[in-house]
Amino acid sequence: MKQLFTNAHILTMAEDATPLLHASMVVEDGVIQWIGTSPPDIKEFDQITDLQGRLVLPGWINTHGHGAMALLRGYGDDLPLQTWLEEKMWPMEARFGSDQVFWGTSLAVLEMIRGGTTCFADMYDHMDQVAQVVKESGIRASLCRGVIGLGSLEEQETKRQEAVRFVQDWNGQADGRITTMIAPHSSYTCPPPYIEKLVEDSVRLDVPIHIHLSETRREVQQNVEDYGVRPVEHLKQLGVFQRPALVAHAVHVNEEEIDILKQHDVKISHNPGSNLKLGSGIAPVPQMLKKGLRPSLGTDGAASNNNLDLLEEIQLAALIHKGFTEDPEVVPATTALKMGTVYGAEALFIDHETGTLEKGKKADFITLDISGAHMQPRHNLVSLLVYSASRDDVQDVFVDGVALMRNRECLTMDEERIRFEAEKAIQALIP
Repeated sequence: MKQLFTNAHILTMAEDATPLLHASMVVEDGVIQWIGTSPPDIKEFDQITDLQGRLVLPGWINTHGHGAMALLRGYGDDLPLQTWLEEKMWPMEARFGSDQVFWGTSLAVLEMIRGGTTCFADMYDHMDQVAQVVKESGIRASLCRGVIGLGSLEEQETKRQEAVRFVQDWNGQADGRITTMIAPHSSYTCPPPYIEKLVEDSVRLDVPIHIHLSETRREVQQNVEDYGVRPVEHLKQLGVFQRPALVAHAVHVNEEEIDILKQHDVKISHNPGSNLKLGSGIAPVPQMLKKGLRPSLGTDGAASNNNLDLLEEIQLAALIHKGFTEDPEVVPATTALKMGTVYGAEALFIDHETGTLEKGKKADFITLDISGAHMQPRHNLVSLLVYSASRDDVQDVFVDGVALMRNRECLTMDEERIRFEAEKAIQALIP
C-alpha cells in the first residue's frame, strides 16, 4: 500500500532537528519513500492522511525496561535499590507465572504506545509471553531473557539454555519487528564463569549483550571487594565489551571507565527517572557526551519509575544535568531529543532501520497535536517538544506504516480487557 501523510511539520532527525514546515511523507509497504515540502500527485496513493498541522517525528525508543513489572507499580516505593530488590521485587516476581508476564507486559506496551513509544527493550523471564505481546500489538522490540546466576549450577544452566532458546526462536520474528540479545543481569548477580559462557553464547548466536552496570555505589564497592576491580574493568576482562554491548544505568562510572566504554563503543541506556526515584544518583551524561558517547534513554520498569513515559525521560535528561552541573548548555534540547530517538536506535543496533525519518527506513513515527495553549507561541518546535509537550499530546503512533493508535484511540490492543486482566493477574498473587 502506498500512503501519503501531508500538511504536517516534520522533524526527521536525520541530519539535525530543523523541522520541515507544511511537509509531506510518502510511505510504501511500511517503508519511507520520500519526505519533502513539494506536494506530490495525490492520484498516486491508496491512502491519504491530512495531519492538520501536527508535528511528525520518529517514535520514542525505550532502551531499557522490564515490562511485566507494570504489575508492581507502587509496590515497595521509597526504598533503596538493594532493599527494594531483595525484600520486595524478587520475592513477588518469583511468584510470577505466564499470566502475570503476559498481562503485565500488555499493560506496559499499552502505556508505551499511548505515550508515543514505537520500540522498547525488555529484559525479563517468561519471554515467550513478552514476544507474543509484541507480535500481537504491532510494536517493535529488542528482547532478552534476563539471567540471574545466584542459584545452583543446574539452575544457572537451565536459565542459560532458556536464554539461548529464546534467541533461536524469536530473533527476526513478527515480520522482523523482534530482535534479541543475551542478557546476564549484572556482575553482582552472575559469577564470572557464567558471564563468560553467556558471552560465548552471544558470539555463537551473533546477537548483542545487554547488562546492568554500576547502578549504585554499593554495587561498585561490592565488585571491588569481590573481584578487585570496578565493574567496567571487570566486564571488559570477561569479554563482554568484545561484543556489541548495551549497558543499563552506568551511574557510577569515572573518567577512566568512560574512556573504556568509548574505546569499545559500548552503548548506554540512561534511566534518569528510575535512578532519581531509587536514590541511585545521576549518571555523568555530560562527560559521556564530551567523550563522544551517545547515551540513549530508558524508563526501567514501572515499579521503579513509576511510569513508562519516555518523553518524561527526555525532559529529565535535558533538565537534571543542567541543574547538577549548574550549566544550562550541557544537554541541549536537541541532544535530549536525539537520546530518545536516534541514539536509542543505535543502542539497540537497529539504526539502519529506525530512529530517523528518511528514505529507506521503516515508517516508525508519531504525531503530536501542537495546537494547545502550552505549545504556543512556536518560537522553536524542538524546545516546545522537549520542555512543554506531554505524552497526552501524542495523537498517532505508526510502526512499519501501520497505525497502532489514531487520534488517541488504540487500534491493536483491547484497553478495557488489558486493564481488567492485569488487575486480576496481580490480585491472584496477593493474600
